[in-house]
Amino acid sequence: MAVHDGHRARKKRQFREYGLDAFADHEVLELLLYYAIPRTDTNPVAHRLLDRFGSLDGVLAAAPEELAEVEGVGENAATLLSLVIPLMRRAFLTARHGALSLASTERLGRYCCNLFFGARQETLYEICLDAKGKLLRCCKLGDGGVGAVGLNMRCLVENALRCHASAVALTHNHPSGVALPSPDDNATTLLAYDALRAVGVELADHIIVADGDFVSLRENGLLPR
Repeated sequence: MAVHDGHRARKKRQFREYGLDAFADHEVLELLLYYAIPRTDTNPVAHRLLDRFGSLDGVLAAAPEELAEVEGVGENAATLLSLVIPLMRRAFLTARHGALSLASTERLGRYCCNLFFGARQETLYEICLDAKGKLLRCCKLGDGGVGAVGLNMRCLVENALRCHASAVALTHNHPSGVALPSPDDNATTLLAYDALRAVGVELADHIIVADGDFVSLRENGLLPR
């Protein structure tokens, strides 16, 4: 038996019995790294990662090439660590459709903040809702802000009609950390409002997310209430 096998077995058993709440941040990374770094003590690697990136979320949000610069982190470990947040986002996107109510600005805004957790580039989504404000589908429209993506109005409308949406919300993030809408954001929002209204679908809101907070263009007065 390798010198660290007993320690690894205890840590895995600890997770199975008590969950991650029983682990410090460095122990979470240590456990995760077991599956990419065999037969090596991953505790020092976990500490080096936290020293480099400052926090657990900083580690998981780091680019693979940045992770690989840390001593002891090879290609497999860098890939595994950088997979965690996109995997969480994918699970979030596909969960609870038809049951999740986004009828209030606060609920919609919180959903959008979770949608962009750990995102490093601007991305635009279309959120389709039923008549009661429940989530039907969340569609990625492209990477970049609405101005950079060049929002395809035909695609926007087709998505809404395909899932029989009564309303649609747009959302994109500002990785710069400033959620204030740009002139392009405002102008494209109004074009989307007109395109959806022509087929009987409401543009419920356009949410801009930055640093875990959000701005609602409806609350800002851009869209009619």
